[in-house]
Formats: sequence, C-alpha cells, structure tokens
Amino acid sequence: MKEMKNSGKFTDKEWETLASILSGEKDENPELVKIFMEDDLYKTGEKWKEINDMGSSNDIDVDKAWKNVSSKISLTEKASVDAPVFYLRSAFVRIAAVALVLIAIGTGAFYMFNAESFGKIIAVTTGNDEKNRLVELSDGSRIFLNRNSELSYHKNFGRNSRNVKLTGEAFFEITPDVTKPFTIDAGNAYVKVVGTSFNVITNNPDSEVEVFVKTGKVLVSGSDNSRSLELDPGYVGIIDAARAEKSLNDNPNYMSWNTGLLVYNGQTLDLVFKDLKRVYNMDIIAEDASILENRWTSPIDNKSQETIIRLICASFNLSYSQEGNVYHLVKK
Repeated sequence: MKEMKNSGKFTDKEWETLASILSGEKDENPELVKIFMEDDLYKTGEKWKEINDMGSSNDIDVDKAWKNVSSKISLTEKASVDAPVFYLRSAFVRIAAVALVLIAIGTGAFYMFNAESFGKIIAVTTGNDEKNRLVELSDGSRIFLNRNSELSYHKNFGRNSRNVKLTGEAFFEITPDVTKPFTIDAGNAYVKVVGTSFNVITNNPDSEVEVFVKTGKVLVSGSDNSRSLELDPGYVGIIDAARAEKSLNDNPNYMSWNTGLLVYNGQTLDLVFKDLKRVYNMDIIAEDASILENRWTSPIDNKSQETIIRLICASFNLSYSQEGNVYHLVKK
C-alpha cells in the first residue's frame, strides 16, 4: 500500500487547516494546499476539486462517518496506552484530516471514476458504400462491419469485461476467453459467446435480431431476458418482441456480403437482384416484370457493378440505364 510522502511535513495545526479547507469549512490557503498537493500520491486535492465541479447533489452523512472513524481511533488508543500523548494526538488529527477527505470523496468517487473509465466510447461506423470494415479489438477478436453499421465499445474493453454494441450487421470472429464472455448489445437482444464466429443483424424490417452461427455456440436472449436461444453451427436464430425461433440455414449466400461470392443453380433473377442489393449495393429495377422470371446459374465472385450488369444484359438480351447505384433493365 502506498504511503503519503507528506504525512510528516505538516504540524497538527496545518493538518487541521487542510481538513477544514477540503471539507469546505475554511477558505483555501493556496500555499498550504500547494505544498500538500506536491507530494500527494493519491491526487486528493485534484479529485476533491473535480468532485466539487460535478455539483453532486448527494448529501454526506458526516456524523455517521465520523463515528466510524472515531471508534477505530479509540481502539487504536486502547492498543497503545503506553504511547506518548502527543503522538496519539498527532495521529488522531492526521486520521481526522484524511477521514474528512475520504468521506467527501466517497460520495462522488464511484461516479467520477466510472465516468472516466466508462464514459470514453469508441465508435466505428460504415457508410452506404463501405463494407467489410475490419475492427480489431484488444483481445485479438476481429469484427467485419457491413454497410451502414456501427460498432461501439468502451475504451477499456477487455480489462474487466468484453462488451460491445452493434447497430446494423457484422460478422464476428471472437478470441476465446472463458473468464470473460463476449457480449453484444444488439438492441432488442443480447448475444453472448466465449469464442466463436457468427453473424449478427439488428436492422431487419421488423426490428428482429438475427444471428447466424458459423463456428462454436452462441447464446441469444431477448432484451428483457424472457426468451433465449442456444445456437449451434449452421443455425439461424431470430428474436423479437413476440418470438424466439431457430432454423438450419439453407441459404448458400447468407454470408456473401462478407465473402463477395454469390452461388446460383437456376434461381430466378428476382432472387438474384435481392442478393445483389445486399451484397453489392445495387438496385436493379426490371421495367418488364417478365425479366424477373429468367434463371441464373453462374457464380458472381467479387465483380464490379458494371461487370455484373453487363453480364446480366448479355445473358438475357437486355439493355440498361443507370442513375447512381440504380440500374433500369429493359428488353431490347
């Protein structure tokens, strides 16, 4: 335990004055406080000023706290009956000074230190044209953000816990740590794992939280803890205000936003266009509904938007016009 360097620097009278200053009973003595703060390892004076500046409305029960301190002093005196009177008085005054400081700090320190530790939030966001934004956390975990998503976490992530918050969609590769489970606040649900890889979606149209597990096990629970699911690899779990259900994933392109690879075996263009919207941020509008009935069999693997739309047009004798990321298809 640290020892205050300045414990023997002041007279009993000066200790009494310091106690009065820090408790607000006397006006500040700049020179005396300056000498005290020079060797104050605990930064007591600085913390006291910060607490005062917070304007805490909590009342301090000084009488109760002083009784506790006084009783401890009494026990000390009884255990040291042979000690010189001046030594006991000096110890008494110094303990009283420190007690007054601790009483004051105790009302605001928890808030102050927690505000300092937990108030610093790191947020990583992605825009409309940005996907697979990699976030590497201090524990070695890796998170890939999809478009229009946000991941936030405390600056001291991993020190005592591993908690993050997600809005949008992300794929997680979590470093195992059985002593500190990894928890995701997904808005309407919480996702808890030890070490695994999985995908989380928070922005579905019906505000449901959707989790797909690639490896390991994942526990998903509703925000009110009334519903929960344990998911094994290959399963998709969905939780909202009214339900909690899971099913085996049968969509080979579920993770295509992350891999860039789309695989088809005769699916209609209606489905292909929905996938292209999610994976490549392409809005494709067929001016003739019959275009959507055509079937696609070729893989699409990390192609540019222009290459993709030209392949589609060449395959089905179509032409297109473009407005930003929106493509209009018509028959030739």
